[in-house]
Amino acid sequence: MNFAPLPAGVFTELARTRPAPADVALLRSALHARRLLLLKALLVRVHRHREAVDAAVFRRFEDSWHLLERAESRNPDVVRDVLDYPTTGAWLAAALAEPVGPALDRHLVRLEGVAVTAALRADCSLDLTVEPPDGRLSLPGVGRQTAGGGRLRIRAGSRVARIHPEDPQAAPVVLLLTDRRAGTLVGRGPGWDGLHTLPGSTARLDDLDSYRVPPGGIGTPPRTAADRADTDPVVWSARWRGAQALLAHTDPGRAAEIRHALRAVVPLLPHGPRSQGATLRSAPGAVLTSLPAGAQDMAETLVHELHHSKLATLHELVPLYRQGRAAVHRVGWRPDARPIGGVLQGAYAHLALTDLWRRAATAHAAPRPWRSSAGQQFDHMHDQVGEALTILLESDELTNEGREFAQQMRRHHASLGAAPRAAG
Repeated sequence: MNFAPLPAGVFTELARTRPAPADVALLRSALHARRLLLLKALLVRVHRHREAVDAAVFRRFEDSWHLLERAESRNPDVVRDVLDYPTTGAWLAAALAEPVGPALDRHLVRLEGVAVTAALRADCSLDLTVEPPDGRLSLPGVGRQTAGGGRLRIRAGSRVARIHPEDPQAAPVVLLLTDRRAGTLVGRGPGWDGLHTLPGSTARLDDLDSYRVPPGGIGTPPRTAADRADTDPVVWSARWRGAQALLAHTDPGRAAEIRHALRAVVPLLPHGPRSQGATLRSAPGAVLTSLPAGAQDMAETLVHELHHSKLATLHELVPLYRQGRAAVHRVGWRPDARPIGGVLQGAYAHLALTDLWRRAATAHAAPRPWRSSAGQQFDHMHDQVGEALTILLESDELTNEGREFAQQMRRHHASLGAAPRAAG
């Protein structure tokens, strides 16, 4: 993709890990441009291999594309929101990577759910029948309707949609458009599961979408998605609310950035005594994590993973390192050697945490236990980040922009100084 050069101030702010509304807006714009490019690439691929795609799947894909265009003409902001939802990116990446054949056909059917979501949120009039894969109609960022293996008829108009199951005796699911401008849908009825919204934000607790975690899990050892039956939204909401309160008292800018930049929190099944977070490069704006132990753990996980997400988006906009190099490097926070991209990702996320810990250690409004642990964590991690930055700046694997980015990171790292003096 060809983008205009980043303004120097934005580039510097991003390197310093400090939140700024202009940075979030620019990254969102870059994300959307890439999402449109990938969607167009999928369309071109489907048409190029039309003879190899199941005829019924091809017709459904074409109909869904036209429905998406109709929704976009009615409410472009809502359609943009649907396309930019994290699991839409994960779906596109999976579909583009899948060889032509039945597995690709199954991915292509997903466009139907994306287009229906966009049309319903845009308040389009609808009267169509769908046959969801696996008997479940997924509406990204909204919820899921279980069809029991049959077809569903969707009729919508004037801010009300009804999803009728094939069984004429069964009651329909009713979806109400409670906010036309934002495209907010609220559903009720048999077989309907809606996503929970985390307090004080628009972020969803996404424990339903089939694309929220790769089929084989994420990380080593692989961590798998927690399902709705394994997720207590009351507990997760309490952790989120507690983390927001801690950040608001310690670093209000970071609290606001998390509220505005995160689109989804995806629960993972626990693996070991500590919570473990992750992000997907194809799904920026989503944090994948097992349930954090408390508000402090949640706050640190959100800050850490958000910066992985930000850097992944920035790297798509401005390549920071060269792909394909075989060299690996040792860093203090990992037992295994990492490629240069992993070193940069880890240094960036941990630089954000050292910045946060310094503020927490010196903030009178922060709880005393966090002030104490933050000072210790800062002292431990500050040196490790410094060593990683040396690796980066001595490497020939960074691009010119990547070297400038690492230099700006080092300047901010130096400005944090030695171990902070805890507030009384």
